[in-house]
Amino acid sequence: MAFTLGSLVLLCGISGLLTGVWSATIVPVKGNNCPKGWTQLDCYCYIYEDERRTFADAENVCNILGGNLVSIHSNLENALVDELVQPGGGDLPSGIWIGLTDAVLETDHMWTDGSNVDFTNFSARKAGGDDGDCVVMATATGEWADVSCATNLPYICIRETFRH
Repeated sequence: MAFTLGSLVLLCGISGLLTGVWSATIVPVKGNNCPKGWTQLDCYCYIYEDERRTFADAENVCNILGGNLVSIHSNLENALVDELVQPGGGDLPSGIWIGLTDAVLETDHMWTDGSNVDFTNFSARKAGGDDGDCVVMATATGEWADVSCATNLPYICIRETFRH
């Protein structure tokens, strides 16, 4: 089994290197590639956390879970993240934290996991405006906007699939 999971991780890495992009396959969580309750897309696992936290607190929780606030690199991934938001016994939140911020240098956005900013989906409002330094995804549209990092919002974490 360890060989099979190791081969999956190797295959995901090779696929990404050869094509320059990750494939677009949503895998139902029936195997042991993601922790229980997480959703797998390619070589990553995603989970929606409906407990409202500040940007920094949400990132800390994601770190404890073995990952980061979600970084988004394609329209498919953006759609998956938007789809994961479920009304947890109440109204759908107006927005969720994703792991993008320009707190270090205004208008120079960075993902908390250090990956390249190769995709954005900001609304018509100018990204990096005076609204704040942290980025949310609006759940009604899937578009992004800068807001204050001190806002309490639900969030989505991402981590790599299990490696053995």
